[in-house]
Amino acid sequence: MPRPAKGPRLGGSPAHERLIIANLCKSLIHNESVVTTEAKAKRVRPHIEKLITKAKKGDTHNRRLALKVLGSRETAYVLFEELAPKFANRDGGYTRIVKLPNRKGDNAPMAEISLVLEPVSPKQAVVKEAEKVAEKAAVEAPAEEVVADEAPATEAVEEATEEK
Repeated sequence: MPRPAKGPRLGGSPAHERLIIANLCKSLIHNESVVTTEAKAKRVRPHIEKLITKAKKGDTHNRRLALKVLGSRETAYVLFEELAPKFANRDGGYTRIVKLPNRKGDNAPMAEISLVLEPVSPKQAVVKEAEKVAEKAAVEAPAEEVVADEAPATEAVEEATEEK
């Protein structure tokens, strides 16, 4: 069977890459943070975010999909029963990647990927809503300014014609 020709793979073959991602997801669920290379951290982030979103839904279908990726009932239980309630009020952004110094042996760029378990404060939600309102006002304001600018220009033309 031919290998996909879409960019470099983490472990060489696509199957090995899937195993690496699954193992990193398991470690992240159990330990809440993992130190790994930047490339692996960036590749595992979308997978763990999707798993947490499935866990928040919590139905049987999503549990089976998560179990298919993780391969461990114990890990799926921890994800659905312990971690999902912690992320109930958070809409995305479940992980954080922090860059670390390069690894000593081969100078590989390292990073720590961790779960963001701090609760979302009500202040942050209010600030986000205020930013959305400000953006709407900014989008609507230029349309009004254009109309306001056209009026003085026509008055100036009328004044110029009256003077002649």
